[in-house]
Amino acid sequence: MKTAALRPAGDLLLQPAPRAGVLLPLALTGAYDYKLPKGTNVSRGLLVSTPLGPREYLGVVWGDAEGSVGDNRLKEATPLEGSPAIPGKLCDFVDWVAQYTLSPPGMILAMVLRGARAFEPETMRTAYVRGPSAPKRLTPARERVLAVAEDGLARAVPALAQEANVSSAVVRGLIDAGALVETQLPEFPPFPRPDPEMDGAALNDAQRAAADALRADVAAERFAVSLLDGVTGSGKTEVYFEAVAEALGRGKQSLILLPEIALTVQFLERFAQRFGCRPAEWHSDLSQKERTRTYRAVMSGEARVVVGARSALFLPFKALGLVVVDEEHEQAYKQEEGIIYHARDMAVVRARIDRCPVVLASATPSLESYVNATSGRYAHLRLPRRHGAAELPQVRLIDLRREKVEPGTWLSQPLREAIAATLASGEQAMLFLNRRGYAPLTLCQGCGHKMTCRDCSSWLVEHRYRRRLVCHHCGYEMPTPPKCPECGAEGSLIACGPGVERVAEEFVQVFPQARMAIASSDTLQGPLQTQAAIRAMAKREIDVLIGTQIVAKGHHFPQLTLVGVIDADLGGSDGDLRARERTFQLLHQVAGRAGRAEKPGVVLIQTRNPTDMVMTALASGDRDAFYEQERAFRERAGAPPFGRLAALILSSHDSDAVAQAGRTLAQAAPAAKGVKVWGPTPAFYHLLRGQTRERLLVQAERGIDVQAYLRAWLGAVKLSNKVRIAVDVDPVSFF
Repeated sequence: MKTAALRPAGDLLLQPAPRAGVLLPLALTGAYDYKLPKGTNVSRGLLVSTPLGPREYLGVVWGDAEGSVGDNRLKEATPLEGSPAIPGKLCDFVDWVAQYTLSPPGMILAMVLRGARAFEPETMRTAYVRGPSAPKRLTPARERVLAVAEDGLARAVPALAQEANVSSAVVRGLIDAGALVETQLPEFPPFPRPDPEMDGAALNDAQRAAADALRADVAAERFAVSLLDGVTGSGKTEVYFEAVAEALGRGKQSLILLPEIALTVQFLERFAQRFGCRPAEWHSDLSQKERTRTYRAVMSGEARVVVGARSALFLPFKALGLVVVDEEHEQAYKQEEGIIYHARDMAVVRARIDRCPVVLASATPSLESYVNATSGRYAHLRLPRRHGAAELPQVRLIDLRREKVEPGTWLSQPLREAIAATLASGEQAMLFLNRRGYAPLTLCQGCGHKMTCRDCSSWLVEHRYRRRLVCHHCGYEMPTPPKCPECGAEGSLIACGPGVERVAEEFVQVFPQARMAIASSDTLQGPLQTQAAIRAMAKREIDVLIGTQIVAKGHHFPQLTLVGVIDADLGGSDGDLRARERTFQLLHQVAGRAGRAEKPGVVLIQTRNPTDMVMTALASGDRDAFYEQERAFRERAGAPPFGRLAALILSSHDSDAVAQAGRTLAQAAPAAKGVKVWGPTPAFYHLLRGQTRERLLVQAERGIDVQAYLRAWLGAVKLSNKVRIAVDVDPVSFF
């Protein structure tokens, strides 16, 4: 197999029996040579039906054929009906991602072709409109149907029957009488067109300056990266909506990435208020039919604005004019399995290839984006104060070394008093603890046995409401046993530490009259339940929301004036270089939920480390001081963004094979100036889903081509087929 040379669209030479390199959405290292029917207009991106072995695959013309095999030995790939194609720039993006992540390009292409049904011929829908004939017999039911049809809109039989409040038989009788005539409609209704001329929110001076800068980038149709850096509640969304309006006015498409589906409900409502309709959506919760509709509309240019999860980066935009990455610091943008990539970084690449601006928006930027902005590599657009009359909340630390709490309780007296005062004034509160379930550890008070997952090296988390012990990594669960499985003691298992369910139990005991809800990925099954809880909070149907990080981001609750952080020290010692940064970002975002309207907000943070630099930065409100400290720490360590990292993760059901592979890789690591190789060492979760895991870490100076180093290293080593190796360039976690 040879990788085809790449040429721009339309630059392939036509031959009597044209040939091309065709890339298939499989784990292949490059394109295969195929012949195409005579007269085919061969261009990069052309979609073809491609035989491989006994099966047919959807493939993409990728470049020139490279072999010299005769036509009689080449199989023929056939263009799809209508000769649809994906944009050549998207092909370039696939190549770039494959090179950067050391992934087979065919696997990246598979991400592009997830909406493959959109390439099939569109089926039509049968509908009916008012015909020229009048029925001989006109009943009240028939009159209602004809009155509905008077507007000239085409409707299917069920829709006509429903709107007229009649049976389908009445409608079909009018069809037989010629009063309704058949017409054909496209399979999907068109997406509504957002109106860029609708009035947006009144912007303050800082917002207007940022919006003008973004509009200018969109108007110039140039690649530019801007960090939209604004405090929580400063109106970042309204600012980049102005850039979206500019793109709409120029006939360009916009892509807005959100880190989690749960954030979409309020966002979609805000978008509709600004532009008169909702945007197209792209995420895993869509049905196959909805995905086909969106994919087809993106490819044709009908979908003018798409709001989606990280996979939306691989959609075939016809005329991409703007990319926005909201909450750009979020770790959820990192794809950790399969093709390992960071959507924020790839969004910058996609914008560069499509020659359009990209906006990174956050109140707590990643250190990488912060350094790029403060050093001048990115434009730095700052929004230093909240929008309108809202002020930043007051943040106070509760030192748990001094404010003693009763054993088995988690709400300190100052926090209880603040909750009572908030409820008495008719306002809302939020309690935050980034731990799902009832307790993170269940152990035997007799023999000390810890309940652990059978398939992972992690503790089982008690979920008391369900009476189950659950592994949050592989999903294994079991009923809570009545006795210790180790020593057999009856009733000896006890819960250690708090989860949100345990905090909720204590809250109900202290405030039995308050309306309380728990928000975590365990209690809210899917986006619809999450959105229902968010709406209930916004409508003041809930007094206190107790939740995990699902409540920390992007939500706007005007009556929420108190935020209590139950244990701020969780996550501060994860053992990786981003632990402090992640803790600061999460707690800062949680604190930002308070006081977002006219009423002032208060944030109470319970901690046993009040002198830690994360806590002092939160209490003082001096975010940039924390960033500068973290920047100096990273620079001294040669860590990103001042150096480069790449991880190799080995896994297998055979622990001996993993150990041997780790030793083999370590011994074969090439010596290179500016490169260090650490490990192998057991991964943080050395057993995950029944597989043993080891890690090696490559640390390199900033100018080193890490990908070239990894290719040379891995190309010289032959590992056992029992062992899977995953490459993570620019890792953000070390589990």
